[in-house]
This record gives sequence, structure tokens and C-alpha cells, in this order.
Amino acid sequence: MKKIINTPNAPAPIGPYSQAILSGNTLYTSGQIAINPKNGELVLDTISSETTQVMENLKAVLATAEMTFENVIKTTIFISDMHNFSEINEVYATYFNADTAPARETVEVANLPKFVNVEISVIAVK
Repeated sequence: MKKIINTPNAPAPIGPYSQAILSGNTLYTSGQIAINPKNGELVLDTISSETTQVMENLKAVLATAEMTFENVIKTTIFISDMHNFSEINEVYATYFNADTAPARETVEVANLPKFVNVEISVIAVK
């Protein structure tokens, strides 16, 4: 059985998908981009502020499912320019304990929704 996870504290989906799906004890989030859920505007000032907004959006979705970043077992990071990886990784690292960090892949892509620079999704388990 699946449960739709939806919160106003993260951006509303911009297509036919859910913010996240809880199946049993496993949460699958959709990719989050740097949309500020309060005003619907993109946060693109710097790659660091963009990544912070992405992570805060994920944090809100996790919280709605009664989870935290400690529950995350896998992340997928899509970036438009691998040269931004170190700055993205700096911000990303502040959300995880280095000793219990999840598995991860990072992929450079040609374009992302709304032509942002970074999109991240997670899989978490209670």
C-alpha cells in the first residue's frame, strides 16, 4: 500500500507526480529543486543557496513522513555542471553525519526542470 506525502512546506509538484510516496517503511521522494515554497520563486543567487533550498525542501518532505536525514539510505544528485560539485557537496555534507551518510550517485545532465543547476531526490527508511 502506498501513501502520498504532501506538505505545503515544500514546493507543490509542477506535473503529474507526488512530493513523495511512502510504501511500507520506505519513503521515495521526487527530485527537489530550489523553489521557495513560501513564494514559489526559484532561489538561484549562488549554487550554495540553491543547494540549501533543495535540502530544506527535502527536509520538509522527510519531516512530513516523520523522518529526518538520518533515515536517508540513498540520494541521487543531478547537476548541470560538474564544476559545481564541490560547492554542492559542501552544503550537502552539513545535512548528514559523515559516519552514517547514505549511498549516493551524482550525475551531470544537460538540463534540469526550470533550467536549475541542481536537483536531489532521496530514499529513506523508518
